[in-house]
Amino acid sequence: MYMLNGITLRVGRAFTHNDIQYPANWLQLSTMEDRAAIGVTWVDDPVRADDRFYWNGDITMPKELEDREEVDENGDPVYVQTLDNSDPANPVMVDTDERLVTKGLKSNWIDQVKRTAGTMLADSDWMVIRKSERNVDIPAATVTKRAAIVAECDRLEAAITAAADIDAFIAVVQSQNWPE
Repeated sequence: MYMLNGITLRVGRAFTHNDIQYPANWLQLSTMEDRAAIGVTWVDDPVRADDRFYWNGDITMPKELEDREEVDENGDPVYVQTLDNSDPANPVMVDTDERLVTKGLKSNWIDQVKRTAGTMLADSDWMVIRKSERNVDIPAATVTKRAAIVAECDRLEAAITAAADIDAFIAVVQSQNWPE
Protein backbone atom coordinates (compact mmCIF):
# COMPACT_ATOMS: atom_id res chain seq x y z
CA MET A 1 0.00 0.00 0.00
CA TYR A 2 1.15 3.52 -0.67
CA MET A 3 1.78 5.77 2.33
CA LEU A 4 2.32 9.51 2.61
CA ASN A 5 3.08 11.04 6.01
CA GLY A 6 1.53 8.04 7.77
CA ILE A 7 -1.66 8.17 5.69
CA THR A 8 -2.64 5.32 3.38
CA LEU A 9 -3.21 6.43 -0.20
CA ARG A 10 -5.73 4.44 -2.20
CA VAL A 11 -5.02 3.69 -5.84
CA GLY A 12 -7.73 5.26 -7.97
CA ARG A 13 -8.52 8.04 -5.47
CA ALA A 14 -7.46 11.65 -5.61
CA PHE A 15 -5.46 13.13 -2.73
CA THR A 16 -4.04 16.47 -1.63
CA HIS A 17 -0.48 17.04 -0.43
CA ASN A 18 1.15 20.41 0.33
CA ASP A 19 -1.89 22.19 -1.15
CA ILE A 20 -1.54 20.34 -4.43
CA GLN A 21 -4.46 18.23 -5.63
CA TYR A 22 -3.34 14.97 -7.24
CA PRO A 23 -5.82 13.23 -9.59
CA ALA A 24 -7.25 9.77 -8.94
CA ASN A 25 -4.95 8.14 -11.51
CA TRP A 26 -1.73 9.82 -10.30
CA LEU A 27 -0.42 6.79 -8.36
CA GLN A 28 -0.93 4.55 -11.40
CA LEU A 29 0.66 6.95 -13.90
CA SER A 30 3.51 8.34 -11.80
CA THR A 31 6.99 6.86 -11.72
CA MET A 32 8.77 5.62 -8.61
CA GLU A 33 10.86 8.79 -8.76
CA ASP A 34 7.73 11.01 -8.91
CA ARG A 35 6.26 9.28 -5.89
CA ALA A 36 9.55 9.41 -3.95
CA ALA A 37 9.92 13.12 -4.73
CA ILE A 38 6.81 13.98 -2.72
CA GLY A 39 7.43 11.35 -0.01
CA VAL A 40 5.12 8.56 -1.15
CA THR A 41 6.45 5.20 -0.03
CA TRP A 42 5.37 1.61 -0.52
CA VAL A 43 4.65 -0.42 2.59
CA ASP A 44 3.80 -4.10 2.33
CA ASP A 45 0.50 -5.08 3.88
CA PRO A 46 1.02 -6.57 7.33
CA VAL A 47 1.12 -10.35 7.43
CA ARG A 48 -2.11 -11.67 8.86
CA ALA A 49 -1.76 -14.23 11.61
CA ASP A 50 -3.52 -17.57 11.10
CA ASP A 51 -7.16 -17.15 12.12
CA ARG A 52 -7.23 -20.74 13.37
CA PHE A 53 -4.98 -19.67 16.24
CA TYR A 54 -5.40 -15.87 16.59
CA TRP A 55 -8.37 -13.54 16.87
CA ASN A 56 -8.85 -11.26 13.86
CA GLY A 57 -5.49 -12.29 12.39
CA ASP A 58 -3.71 -10.32 15.13
CA ILE A 59 -0.52 -12.00 16.36
CA THR A 60 -0.94 -10.23 19.72
CA MET A 61 -4.34 -11.89 20.29
CA PRO A 62 -3.90 -15.68 20.50
CA LYS A 63 -6.96 -17.76 21.17
CA GLU A 64 -7.20 -19.55 24.52
CA LEU A 65 -5.42 -22.90 24.65
CA GLU A 66 -7.31 -24.27 27.64
CA ASP A 67 -11.04 -24.63 28.30
CA ARG A 68 -12.46 -21.80 30.39
CA GLU A 69 -15.39 -22.00 32.80
CA GLU A 70 -17.32 -18.78 32.24
CA VAL A 71 -18.14 -16.30 35.00
CA ASP A 72 -20.32 -13.19 35.05
CA GLU A 73 -19.16 -9.65 35.77
CA ASN A 74 -19.21 -10.42 39.52
CA GLY A 75 -17.05 -13.51 39.11
CA ASP A 76 -19.97 -15.86 39.77
CA PRO A 77 -20.24 -19.07 37.70
CA VAL A 78 -22.38 -18.98 34.56
CA TYR A 79 -24.54 -22.02 33.86
CA VAL A 80 -25.93 -23.48 30.65
CA GLN A 81 -29.52 -22.41 30.22
CA THR A 82 -32.51 -24.25 28.87
CA LEU A 83 -36.00 -23.14 27.88
CA ASP A 84 -38.69 -23.77 30.51
CA ASN A 85 -42.08 -24.08 28.79
CA SER A 86 -43.99 -25.11 31.90
CA ASP A 87 -46.08 -21.94 31.42
CA PRO A 88 -46.65 -21.81 27.63
CA ALA A 89 -47.79 -18.21 27.87
CA ASN A 90 -44.54 -17.17 29.54
CA PRO A 91 -41.58 -19.36 28.50
CA VAL A 92 -38.35 -18.47 30.33
CA MET A 93 -34.70 -19.45 30.24
CA VAL A 94 -33.53 -21.22 33.40
CA ASP A 95 -30.10 -22.31 34.59
CA THR A 96 -29.18 -25.98 34.54
CA ASP A 97 -26.63 -27.60 36.86
CA GLU A 98 -24.06 -27.62 34.03
CA ARG A 99 -21.34 -24.94 34.07
CA LEU A 100 -20.91 -22.97 30.85
CA VAL A 101 -17.49 -23.83 29.41
CA THR A 102 -15.85 -22.20 26.42
CA LYS A 103 -13.70 -24.80 24.71
CA GLY A 104 -10.09 -23.85 24.09
CA LEU A 105 -7.92 -24.67 21.11
CA LYS A 106 -6.63 -27.85 22.73
CA SER A 107 -10.09 -29.38 23.18
CA ASN A 108 -11.23 -28.32 19.74
CA TRP A 109 -8.13 -29.69 17.98
CA ILE A 110 -8.17 -32.95 19.93
CA ASP A 111 -11.78 -33.40 18.78
CA GLN A 112 -10.73 -32.63 15.21
CA VAL A 113 -7.81 -35.08 15.36
CA LYS A 114 -10.13 -37.81 16.65
CA ARG A 115 -12.66 -37.06 13.88
CA THR A 116 -9.87 -37.26 11.29
CA ALA A 117 -8.70 -40.61 12.65
CA GLY A 118 -12.27 -41.89 12.81
CA THR A 119 -12.89 -40.90 9.21
CA MET A 120 -9.69 -42.58 8.07
CA LEU A 121 -10.46 -45.75 10.05
CA ALA A 122 -14.06 -45.89 8.81
CA ASP A 123 -12.96 -47.11 5.38
CA SER A 124 -11.70 -50.37 6.84
CA ASP A 125 -14.00 -50.77 9.86
CA TRP A 126 -16.00 -53.34 7.93
CA MET A 127 -12.91 -55.56 7.86
CA VAL A 128 -12.64 -55.41 11.65
CA ILE A 129 -16.32 -56.34 11.97
CA ARG A 130 -15.89 -59.15 9.44
CA LYS A 131 -12.90 -60.44 11.45
CA SER A 132 -14.94 -60.32 14.66
CA GLU A 133 -18.08 -61.91 13.22
CA ARG A 134 -16.67 -64.46 10.77
CA ASN A 135 -12.97 -64.70 11.66
CA VAL A 136 -11.87 -63.50 8.20
CA ASP A 137 -8.33 -62.17 8.35
CA ILE A 138 -7.65 -58.47 7.84
CA PRO A 139 -4.95 -57.82 5.22
CA ALA A 140 -1.59 -57.00 6.83
CA ALA A 141 -1.34 -53.68 4.99
CA THR A 142 -4.70 -52.64 6.45
CA VAL A 143 -3.65 -53.67 9.96
CA THR A 144 -0.44 -51.66 9.57
CA LYS A 145 -2.26 -48.60 8.24
CA ARG A 146 -4.89 -48.71 11.00
CA ALA A 147 -2.15 -48.97 13.64
CA ALA A 148 -0.36 -45.96 12.09
CA ILE A 149 -3.58 -43.92 12.14
CA VAL A 150 -4.20 -44.76 15.80
CA ALA A 151 -0.56 -44.03 16.67
CA GLU A 152 -0.67 -40.62 14.94
CA CYS A 153 -3.92 -39.77 16.69
CA ASP A 154 -2.43 -40.73 20.07
CA ARG A 155 0.78 -38.80 19.35
CA LEU A 156 -1.10 -35.65 18.34
CA GLU A 157 -3.46 -35.83 21.31
CA ALA A 158 -0.55 -36.15 23.76
CA ALA A 159 1.45 -33.38 22.07
CA ILE A 160 -1.55 -31.02 21.93
CA THR A 161 -2.25 -31.66 25.61
CA ALA A 162 1.40 -30.99 26.48
CA ALA A 163 1.74 -27.77 24.45
CA ALA A 164 2.76 -25.04 26.90
CA ASP A 165 2.06 -22.02 24.71
CA ILE A 166 0.57 -20.99 21.37
CA ASP A 167 3.86 -21.42 19.48
CA ALA A 168 4.29 -24.98 20.75
CA PHE A 169 0.65 -25.69 19.95
CA ILE A 170 0.98 -24.40 16.37
CA ALA A 171 4.13 -26.50 15.91
CA VAL A 172 2.19 -29.62 16.93
CA VAL A 173 -0.73 -28.84 14.62
CA GLN A 174 1.66 -28.25 11.73
CA SER A 175 3.46 -31.54 12.43
CA GLN A 176 0.47 -33.73 11.59
CA ASN A 177 1.68 -36.74 9.64
CA TRP A 178 -1.27 -38.96 8.81
CA PRO A 179 -0.50 -42.14 6.82
CA GLU A 180 -1.42 -42.15 3.15
